[in-house]
Amino acid sequence: MTWTVTSPITGAAQTGLTSPTYTMTADTAPDNNGKQYAVTALGGTQTGVESSSVAAPFTLTFVRPKVFKALGKANPTTGVISSVPRNVYKQITRKGVIPLSGQPYATMLVTTIIEVPAGSDVADPEDVRAALSLHIGQLSTASSGIGDTCVTGIM
Repeated sequence: MTWTVTSPITGAAQTGLTSPTYTMTADTAPDNNGKQYAVTALGGTQTGVESSSVAAPFTLTFVRPKVFKALGKANPTTGVISSVPRNVYKQITRKGVIPLSGQPYATMLVTTIIEVPAGSDVADPEDVRAALSLHIGQLSTASSGIGDTCVTGIM
């Protein structure tokens, strides 16, 4: 299965948002090695939140490497691979936010970067998946706390 977006997306818990949902529509990614969706409607109680617009984007983008890197050959004497390249994937959320009342929108970025050592996709796929499971699970579990920290600065 590839990166897909099923609309609507049920948002993770956040202080002040009740049962948030996001209706997604396919959009054009900034580059041809990505997929992008825009939030076109909101559900639940999200007072003051706006869907995507030109001035205030609310998008979800996934980007894969333009050129995939392969694992190099091992040193014939030592058997060691001296440099393991990484294939970098990114999921980026963009949201227009107001930095000060009466001011124009500024774009907030939330980026998860996934750096997969070349070759591990074949030699150790279960550990690649386990790392992602833990990472995404913790983000989901801690969503409200992360939101509180980003608003208050307190960890």
